[in-house]
Amino acid sequence: MIPVTELRYFADTQPAYRILKPWWDVFTDYISIVMLMIAVFGGTLQVTQDKMICLPCKWVTKDSCNDSFRSWAAPSPEPTYPNSTILPAPDAGPTGIKYDLDRHQYNYVDAVCYENRLHWFAKYFPYLVLLHTLIFLACSNFWFKFPRTSSKLEHFVSILLKCFDSPWTTRALSETVVEESDPKPAFSKMNGSMDKKSSTVSEDVEATVPMLQRTKSRIEQGIVDRSETGVLDKKEGEQAKALFEKVKKFRTHVEEGDIVYRLYMRQTIIKVIKFALIICYTVYYVHNIKFDVDCTVDIESLTGYRTYRCAHPLATLFKILASFYISLVIFYGLVCMYTLWWMLRRSLKKYSFESIREESSYSDIPDVKNDFAFMLHLIDQYDPLYSKRFAVFLSEVSENKLRQLNLNNEWTLDKLRQRLTKNAQDKLELHLFMLSGIPDTVFDLAELEVLKLELIPDVTIPPSIAQLTGLRELWLYHTAAKIEAPALAFLRENLRALHIKFTDIKEIPLWIYSLKTLEELHLTGNLSAENNRYIVIDGLRELKRLKVLRLKSNLSKLPQVVTDVGVHLQKLSINNEGTKLIVLNSLKKMVNLTELELIRCDLERIPHSIFSLHNLQEIDLKDNNLKTIEEIISFQHLHRLTCLKLWYNHIAYIPIQIGNLTNLERLYLNRNKIEKIPTQLFYCRKLRHLDLSHNNLTFLPADVGLLQNLQNLAVTANRVSGPAAGAHAGGRPPEARDGSPPPWLPRPPGGGVRGEGFPHQGWGAHVCC
Repeated sequence: MIPVTELRYFADTQPAYRILKPWWDVFTDYISIVMLMIAVFGGTLQVTQDKMICLPCKWVTKDSCNDSFRSWAAPSPEPTYPNSTILPAPDAGPTGIKYDLDRHQYNYVDAVCYENRLHWFAKYFPYLVLLHTLIFLACSNFWFKFPRTSSKLEHFVSILLKCFDSPWTTRALSETVVEESDPKPAFSKMNGSMDKKSSTVSEDVEATVPMLQRTKSRIEQGIVDRSETGVLDKKEGEQAKALFEKVKKFRTHVEEGDIVYRLYMRQTIIKVIKFALIICYTVYYVHNIKFDVDCTVDIESLTGYRTYRCAHPLATLFKILASFYISLVIFYGLVCMYTLWWMLRRSLKKYSFESIREESSYSDIPDVKNDFAFMLHLIDQYDPLYSKRFAVFLSEVSENKLRQLNLNNEWTLDKLRQRLTKNAQDKLELHLFMLSGIPDTVFDLAELEVLKLELIPDVTIPPSIAQLTGLRELWLYHTAAKIEAPALAFLRENLRALHIKFTDIKEIPLWIYSLKTLEELHLTGNLSAENNRYIVIDGLRELKRLKVLRLKSNLSKLPQVVTDVGVHLQKLSINNEGTKLIVLNSLKKMVNLTELELIRCDLERIPHSIFSLHNLQEIDLKDNNLKTIEEIISFQHLHRLTCLKLWYNHIAYIPIQIGNLTNLERLYLNRNKIEKIPTQLFYCRKLRHLDLSHNNLTFLPADVGLLQNLQNLAVTANRVSGPAAGAHAGGRPPEARDGSPPPWLPRPPGGGVRGEGFPHQGWGAHVCC
């Protein structure tokens, strides 16, 4: 027979899987082991002991043995004796019945009667118990062996145990204890005036920007005091980071289906059906296990007898074992029915971490579904502590804290100082690109003036930014930054310029509209979504001190909110990326504008609304579709206009009215199709910079010498013939090295004496030919 230790393979699973076995599975496994012992014990007895013991029957009545008492003293009707003769002993009384069979005949009779007359239930009872028990064990453990489920279970258990033992789990839960025991916020270390300012600013933000109030609970996170919770080393931090990635990928994979749940449900249903079947037929057939068995077989020609009385020695023991087995099956079935009720009484395809969110500081732990939820329900039946520790790795707040810790280990203060540079405005600048967050050491650079954050997802600006006392400019390129109230209070008082570049309009943080002291705002991204464009930029009305607004987008018309802000704007720049900007009448309200840029707006004519802006000093209409500029006559009403940029267009000629712009100092007409320069252009005596490069000019009029203040003249990439073709592109031609004008350029009246033609040594203009 097979030893019990060998059969344990069917009952035992991998030790790691024990956490996935609820109490009912453990209970049914032990019941199955007892059933196995019953089967092995019964089978062993049946093999080692005599199965049947049979004797011929001498008194036969109607093909059955007659067991009635026969008195030898009193005569009675003589029964028939077909097989033997009774020889009474008159002197000694009755003696035993003697048969003329040998041992082999007895063995033959035992085997024939056992095979043909013993009931099948009594004959195969141990094997039936073994078969049913193996089926129970297979149903209980099939989900651990089936490839599509075992792979998920193995992966889940592996990740779960690593999360349970991770030092980051202990640290995260200890932080929760610290925060619960210390109601004082971490940023309470800041000075009293900053605390007072923070609370005031928070109230003001909620009052002036309702959108910020709705998202306040989402964007505000506390700062952890690391001194109370210990520090992870770099290796442990990297291991925890890898665990976060594994949990994310595993969750995405497992939540796609519910095969584990369905398989567990099916094997439970099979066990319930099996239990009902066993009870039904076992109770019905158990009375067929009898000790006495009458055996009538047609073997009289071999033994001389036809009817036998047989004894089944194991019948009594088998009846006891059968009764015990039935009781075990009943217990097993009740447990399976309870399991089925547990699975049906509520949805196990959803798992909520509500209690853990209430107990811990990680309120963002998401609920899970499908197989992931079902496995967590099973884990709770083993020990709820596993789910609690595992939930740490589902929290984005926890991941951000770990990411911050790893950043601080990687980006030391010395490393950051090496990345400091001076920008074009001679300001100290730090550019952080594609990091997982902002290292805390950044806020130790008190001398920092410009901070650029690019491609940094889900960053939160902490209160410690108040240490950057020199910070005046902030860049957020594809960085959806959140902010805490104390940090917002600091930026409101100190930030002057903000640059935001985005792909999705949701990347524009709503808190920027509470920066009341902001003077420059640069927005670059797609604002074409009609449904939410104005919702996002309506907050511009709150920026009362805004002086410079740059929009690089694809607007079809100028939003009303830009017009409202334009009352106090001094510079407006719109780069429309080639999209036609149709409605520009609202520009008339921007009476304080001094600089206007309409770049790549597909303009075919100069907008009339510009002529009402009497404070304009600079106009830039670069890269449009201008073919004629007849409206330039109206520029004479703009008495403060000093710079006009009409470059990168399709202008074929310059109207003679250009001469009315007497205050013009810089004129850019490069990259057009101009073939001739009108003489009236040289009436603009204040011109200091004139760019006529990349046109179709064939000569320069002699009146160019009238421009006595001209310092830079560019005529490169034209068709001007003469020595101009050989002039140096970056400076004055060789003929001009002695201070006299080149011979191909007509001299101004008076012979080019200093002060009459070009200033400073007779010819001081920088010529690019």
